[in-house]
Amino acid sequence: MSTTTFKNQALESLKGKWGNAVIAALIYFFIAGCISGTSSFTFGIPTILISIPMGWGFSIYFLRIARKEDVDVSSLFDGFKDYGRILLTGMLMALYGLLWTLLLIIPGIIKSYSYAQTYFILKDNPELRYNGAIERSMKMMDGHKMDLFLLDLSFIGWYLLCVLTLGLGLLLVIPYHYTAKAHFYEMLKQAEPAAE
Repeated sequence: MSTTTFKNQALESLKGKWGNAVIAALIYFFIAGCISGTSSFTFGIPTILISIPMGWGFSIYFLRIARKEDVDVSSLFDGFKDYGRILLTGMLMALYGLLWTLLLIIPGIIKSYSYAQTYFILKDNPELRYNGAIERSMKMMDGHKMDLFLLDLSFIGWYLLCVLTLGLGLLLVIPYHYTAKAHFYEMLKQAEPAAE
């Protein structure tokens, strides 16, 4: 698995769609910022109830770009159409990740990579939910956690450059990163029948 391959696929998928991708990222960041700003007054409840379906919608937006599907910014809110399944699965992921992190930081990070495909799996398998989707991600990521870690690591330089733009560069780097991760999932999905 070459990180360069996934990054090149992402750039190809984003051709002609950069404008919409930047607008989607801007809307997502704005909403996330508003949620974060109110969390201290509401004990973080809006953060949980809104950020999970929004995070799902944001991930799926770039999965659709990777698949060359027609997509618009309204897709960011698709997580609210299947609210209970996505919210509760996301809450379980967060809980499991927290519990592992309380044991030791490194196991928590490793587990977060095990769960990394859960949102995509929820999109492609509407019959799966909760632990079923999480366990499917763990199986899919078995033997591939380091591959995804290296893909994430390859974007560190881009994120450091964003500091020079006072964060504005994130509007380009995050769509690039998320689309590359969507292609990573697509590769895992194609390989899954052979693994079974």
